[in-house]
Amino acid sequence: MFLAGGQIGYNWQRERWVFGVELDASGAVSHGTNTCLAVSGFVVSANCNTSPSAFVTGTGRLGFTFGPQGHTLVYLKGGVAWQHNRGDVANNHEFPIKRRRGWAPQTHFDYGDVGGTIGVGVEQALTPAWSVTLEYDYLRFGGPSVATPPTLRYPPLATVPANITSLSSSYHVGKIGLNYHFDAAPWTRAWSDTPLYATKPTVSGSPIAFADRWSLESGTRLWLSRGKFQWDHGGSHLVSRLTYHGLDGISGELFERLDSPWGIFLKGNIGFGRFNDGNENDEDWGMADTSGRPRIAYANTISGQGNGRFTYYTADAGYNFLRGSTYKVGGFMGWSYYGQKSDSIGCVQIASPKSAPCLVPGDRRTVGSQDTDWNALRIGLSAETMLLDRWRVSADVAYLPWTDFHGRDNHLLRPFTTFDDQRGSGGNGVQVEAVLSYFITENFSVGIGGRYWAMWTPNQRKELATEAKTARSFPVTEGPYPANYSMERWGTFLQASYKFD
Repeated sequence: MFLAGGQIGYNWQRERWVFGVELDASGAVSHGTNTCLAVSGFVVSANCNTSPSAFVTGTGRLGFTFGPQGHTLVYLKGGVAWQHNRGDVANNHEFPIKRRRGWAPQTHFDYGDVGGTIGVGVEQALTPAWSVTLEYDYLRFGGPSVATPPTLRYPPLATVPANITSLSSSYHVGKIGLNYHFDAAPWTRAWSDTPLYATKPTVSGSPIAFADRWSLESGTRLWLSRGKFQWDHGGSHLVSRLTYHGLDGISGELFERLDSPWGIFLKGNIGFGRFNDGNENDEDWGMADTSGRPRIAYANTISGQGNGRFTYYTADAGYNFLRGSTYKVGGFMGWSYYGQKSDSIGCVQIASPKSAPCLVPGDRRTVGSQDTDWNALRIGLSAETMLLDRWRVSADVAYLPWTDFHGRDNHLLRPFTTFDDQRGSGGNGVQVEAVLSYFITENFSVGIGGRYWAMWTPNQRKELATEAKTARSFPVTEGPYPANYSMERWGTFLQASYKFD
């Protein structure tokens, strides 16, 4: 999910304490989907899709200022929230017989709902007029009750009537914000005698200044992360879904940032990682025998993951439109790549007793593999500021307006080794990271940070007949069907860097 919006508020200060109220409104680019109402392997379950599009919050906040002249504010906030959400509860694929073809009922929902939010953040004054904010918010909402569509049960063939279910949602949101304070001229660079949040200095030393000349920062990171990849075929009414999740990995990376005296900067990173953890769930709906009679309503096999590896890089060029001796705020444009490969090991059926047994528990045979490659355009905002005398906060937020995906799925546990070439483009994504660093010397620093990456493609029609590596082919299912792909990777990293000024 990617958010963009604005806020307006008012602050009162008493010594070091700051009390405030704030109104925030954001538009969202988001889409979530998952299997739902999977009560039995004998019942065709549903696919739940949701796309929240707008959020509004009204909060109070309590903060405490510290640092030289009280230019740093940490705060807690809480209050009410509102969201607009829409989506569908749609039956997945049923068996392909003529009298049922085209019967794919679904329930649509479209509503606004009031909930609550809590959050924590840090705000750093850059000039008397401008400040930058890093914030984490948790939002929780209920929702209306909706009627789920009637579905099928088999064998024996029967109709399961519509039922009522209630909706709820929650969100973890990270924000970077640029704030203008109306009690100062917008382009004032020097501080007056009274700081933005007036208080007695709590630290006597001045922050390490950024060089107003050529500067190169070079470093390394260790990223501890968890990943997920999902492949859906069938659009809203799924035929099959493969979900690779719990992919816990560790990677090492190198990063560089070059700043010029004119505010132009170049930055990027490159990393390599491995994982041997996680699972793949292979879900299928509405399987029939060769005569078209219903055989399996819903099947779900689980396999472990091994021999996992991933590679990634980013490369950006930008311009700092706000800069001073202790801060930089700039926009950038660049490119991102993420590639991942892993093997699926073992296979156990966990949903349908009527389905094939797959492999017996304990059989660690390799049954398949997945290879994915993502390329994306990045447009974003980058900010750095010094806290106290040696602490620095850095953050990047990038929106991916275009993504391109190419992959290959291999099935080994079939009479013939088969594969499917996957392709999707024109999607979106988001990449966010923030780092807190401490300068041991004026040039050498260590830090800890967090990162979240997500990319996805829209539904695109493609044939799902699988090609064989031998002279024969092995069709998996009827087609063509829409297919979409999505990935996530998030985690914490440790870094060390050196600045050459």
